Amino acid sequence: MRRLLYVHVLVCCLGMAHPFCPSQCTCVFHGRTDGTGSRSVLCNDPDMSDVPVNVPVDTVKLRIEKTMVRRIPTEAFYYLVDLRYLWITYNSVSSVDTASFYNLKVLHELRLDGNMISVFPWESLKEMPRLKTLDLHNNRITNVPNEAIPYLLNITYLDLSSNKLATLSSDLMDIWPPFNGAPISTNVSQKVVLGLQDNPWFCDCKISKLIELSKMSGTLVVLMDLLLACSGPENLAGVSFQRVELDNCVKPSVMTSATKITSPLGSNVLLRCDATGFPTPTLYWTKSDGSLVNNTVQESPGEGVRWSIMSLHGILHKDAGNYSCKAKNVAGNAEAAISISVAGAISTTILPPRPSIETEQTSQSTTFTPTTDTPTSPITASTALPRTSTAVVPKKTKATTVSTSLQKGSLKQAKPQQGGNGRKLAADEKSKKSDASQSVKDLKIVEETADTAVLLWTADGLPNDAPLTVVYSPYDEDDIKGTLETNAGRGKVLLEGLSSGMRYSVCLVATGSAAGKDPCIDFYTLANVEDGGQSTFFIIISGIACALVVSLIALLVYKILALFCKGQSTALDEEELEKDSYVKFETLSMKQRTLNSHPTEFWAKRATNESEQMLLCSRSSIDSQMTYKSDSFRSEYLC
Repeated sequence: MRRLLYVHVLVCCLGMAHPFCPSQCTCVFHGRTDGTGSRSVLCNDPDMSDVPVNVPVDTVKLRIEKTMVRRIPTEAFYYLVDLRYLWITYNSVSSVDTASFYNLKVLHELRLDGNMISVFPWESLKEMPRLKTLDLHNNRITNVPNEAIPYLLNITYLDLSSNKLATLSSDLMDIWPPFNGAPISTNVSQKVVLGLQDNPWFCDCKISKLIELSKMSGTLVVLMDLLLACSGPENLAGVSFQRVELDNCVKPSVMTSATKITSPLGSNVLLRCDATGFPTPTLYWTKSDGSLVNNTVQESPGEGVRWSIMSLHGILHKDAGNYSCKAKNVAGNAEAAISISVAGAISTTILPPRPSIETEQTSQSTTFTPTTDTPTSPITASTALPRTSTAVVPKKTKATTVSTSLQKGSLKQAKPQQGGNGRKLAADEKSKKSDASQSVKDLKIVEETADTAVLLWTADGLPNDAPLTVVYSPYDEDDIKGTLETNAGRGKVLLEGLSSGMRYSVCLVATGSAAGKDPCIDFYTLANVEDGGQSTFFIIISGIACALVVSLIALLVYKILALFCKGQSTALDEEELEKDSYVKFETLSMKQRTLNSHPTEFWAKRATNESEQMLLCSRSSIDSQMTYKSDSFRSEYLC
């Protein structure tokens, strides 16, 4: 008896060691010859109303089908860490929580077809990083928002057929080839299967990419059903995507002001691009690394047109590179690139401390040399220019390296050598500075245009290779200067990049010239030729208009005089007509019958006066009828 009890207890323990299967489900273990296997669970009891919570933890495939389950609660499957296939199909599910699929890290396939889901929690897909198949067929989904795009990048099978989708985001289509710019490949593993049929599509520009995709062949995106059709608008209802031609839907095109620009260091650069398309495209700028550029402005002067300007202030070497202007609308994308190069290097001079009395004469050994590509002075520092439209330079020279032999040790050695030669050296140095400034003569400007001018000079007493610096700027604007390096023997230099109709000051600085002794000259640039042409055009138009006005005035005066003269002649003609036009009218009247009169004479003649003449002229034949009645005669009509 005791042995039987032990056996019973052992059997119960072994039974408990096996995973427990829910009462309304069927659990099947698929074993292999190597001792491993996988477990699948099928729950299809029509009376089941909740998701089972006691599913074996080693379940790989879970199917909940044809039940009364209406809601998938939070963390419903968090303990099924090995679950790879989850099918919840043809139930009554209408609500899915954002955290319903928490901890399903290895889930490969999720099928929710045949339910009543109207809003799917797309954010829940982030809990399933290995998900490849998402089946939402035969639900009530009306929209796929842009927020879902990051979670659909790895999906290779997406079925949204038999829903209530009327449109699809253009950004969503951009994650799939050929709209994502990925190279065309024949690799089957990279293909994406989309099910989009049986939806009430409204065929407008918003789904133009989907319509374009349906007309393509040989792409990595495969549509389950190519016979997609429009449900609206009315003129396109029932028309297949293969035959649809959309109106007012044009892909954007981009045009830039330049493709390659070389700009001086420290200058300002403006880049412009124009885009056309319908609907009106949006514009944005990116650097070569893909980062957005913020300092831009854009405007749309009309429907289907937009322009954008990007500005770079005080350009530095790090700003060089490619900049892309990108246009986008629901019909497509376009871009154009501009390459920027930065030329030149700017250095500013840091002057040594003001010498004391002890080192005043030693400082005379300081020499000034022009800048070279490899600066050797230990006190030269490179700095970025201020943000102005031209390079800002020191007032005397553009870039001068100060090299000096002052050292702490050399100061002590120089003291006994100064003596009486110090004053002589100072005088010689002063005379050299004076000679340098007076050796440049006959400074003048010739051949001025709207944006250029030629500077001429004569250098006496200076070697032909002596360095000179041309410093020019708008009049009374010393903070904005342009400089040119040249030599004394050249005799002339071309000043470019000037503004039309402005006054400029230009100075020729010789190395070693005294402060304030540089020869300078002022000049004006010519007005813009285009402005002059416009003025001439307006003058011609004004002259023509004045001539027309004068002609009209003369014609009116002539007409008035003609009418006045005609009025006088008309009065004279009426008087003549009164005299000549009227004839002597005689009226006929009935003659009184007498016994002695002739029986055949019934009418008599009598003269008419002037009033009767007027009456005869004004009456018509009908109005002038007369009747005469007698006992023996019938009525007669007189005309």
